[in-house]
Amino acid sequence: MARSTARKRALNTLYEADEKGQDIPSLLAERILRPGAQTPLPDYAIDLVRGVSDHLRLIDITLDEHSTGWKLSRMAVVDRNILRIAAWEIIYNPDVPERVAIDEALSLAKTLSDSDAPPFIHGLLSAVAVDREQALIDEASAKTAEREEAQAVETEAARNRCCPKRGRTR
Repeated sequence: MARSTARKRALNTLYEADEKGQDIPSLLAERILRPGAQTPLPDYAIDLVRGVSDHLRLIDITLDEHSTGWKLSRMAVVDRNILRIAAWEIIYNPDVPERVAIDEALSLAKTLSDSDAPPFIHGLLSAVAVDREQALIDEASAKTAEREEAQAVETEAARNRCCPKRGRTR
């Protein structure tokens, strides 16, 4: 099954949990055990729902931080959950290019939301992607600095073992 279809099925599950105020993991377990009239959830839909559920608090904080003029809690339920899926893909799924996650979110928004949603979703997810890129750059820089510092300490320790400083007398 195509990932686009899996995203739609994940969106349906998250939407239902959000609307009912139901715990996401319990609804997902229910959908896996008893898919009802629909075919069983695709593996990628399950991964998306679990991923969003596992990181929901941080995803929501990230989306709120990047949203201008709208709190996540005041957004349409469908828009909120489209954003959550795409944010999870951008932040936590390195197998999905950011551009693909954003394009898929826009496709869902164009089909399922009003005409104001796609530009808003695009801007918000683009900001999340830029911050993620900066976070990756910062993380790589920090790791490089740590390695260089550890190497300098090791070099100094080796130098001291090899050639200890001799005490000088006057």
